[in-house]
Amino acid sequence: MIDASPDQLTLSEILQLSPSAKASFGLEFTPSEIVQQPETWLETLRIVKTMRSLIASFVDTFSPTSVTLIGAGTSDYIGRAVAPLLRRKWKVTAQAVPSTDLLTDMKPMLESERVDPRPLWISFSRSGDSFEGVKVLETAIDRYPQIAHLIVTCSKGGKMANKFAAGKPNVLCVVLDDKTNDRGLAMTSSFTNMVVAGQCLAHINDLTEFEGVVSTISAIAADHLSDIADTGRKIAADRFERICFLGSGPLRAVAEESSLKVLELSGGFHSTMSESFLGLRHGPLSWLNKRSLVVGFVSNDAAKQKIELGLLEEVRTKAAAGSILAIGPDSLDLNSIADTTIELPLSTLADDYLALPYVLFAQCLGLYSSLTLGLKPDAPSSDGKIRRVVSDIKIA
Repeated sequence: MIDASPDQLTLSEILQLSPSAKASFGLEFTPSEIVQQPETWLETLRIVKTMRSLIASFVDTFSPTSVTLIGAGTSDYIGRAVAPLLRRKWKVTAQAVPSTDLLTDMKPMLESERVDPRPLWISFSRSGDSFEGVKVLETAIDRYPQIAHLIVTCSKGGKMANKFAAGKPNVLCVVLDDKTNDRGLAMTSSFTNMVVAGQCLAHINDLTEFEGVVSTISAIAADHLSDIADTGRKIAADRFERICFLGSGPLRAVAEESSLKVLELSGGFHSTMSESFLGLRHGPLSWLNKRSLVVGFVSNDAAKQKIELGLLEEVRTKAAAGSILAIGPDSLDLNSIADTTIELPLSTLADDYLALPYVLFAQCLGLYSSLTLGLKPDAPSSDGKIRRVVSDIKIA
């Protein structure tokens, strides 16, 4: 029997709690959904491999000249994390556009699609039932038949997997394992697994090569997750008023997702923001104070590293924040510019693939912040402001 307060427990100790204790503390789902990620990434790869011929044929048939990646909130950040890799691998224009923007401004945004003969949309959705995502697909499929659609979802029972994919030659749906359809409010394993699925799409013609990348990341995450979680637990105990996440290129999307994750899981207690490293210098630096934490997701690119470490040194020299935490490859000496470091064996990996291990810290920080504040991580919004699946709104 474990008698300590849940915010004092290690991640493995939380998983050992009795079912009744987990239920009382709101820990039935979120901790296990965080821990299962390294294993589920391999399963997501396997699922896409079984569909490889079908997906490759679909892509070849429509031969897209542009790709738009669509989602709301966390699902939008999936597209932002994957878009640079798609641009490089498919040699096409690829951009992430939130479904929350498309729903209100689809017509003007699609003016360019009318002159683009072969547009492809890739929609990401955990539940497949989010209001904006469903409405956007309904409208696009009905009014713009020239658009091909790939749907990635974690729910075989959602509208996206059933209403749109059946019998439509320009729609193909990839449904991930039901374990990735997070039951907790915050998207954790659904986020990382849809990122893996998006990366698999980018690598659809060289999945065997990409399998080695996923195996490497999975092993690194599994080996270091307990240490990452312990760091999150210790940082959560400091109750920083403000937390700023920084990232460059595809890691900017990780910063955005991290900011949202901590905001959600802390019930809005932490004021959070995300920026690029250099973007912080152009005004947002004034937001930091002595009760602020700056988290830097350091690139694996040598040229970017010089800029990013230089920025963290500037924050340190100016005493602009109360503390700095740097996450990066263990080939760097991060202790000289950060109060806390998480150093991972990432030297062989490009930035496109660092989203998976890096975001684990924010997920664990959010989990322990929720517990430290006396909230229930599975449902931290005690007043019901936000819910697991965004509800419909009335459209006249």
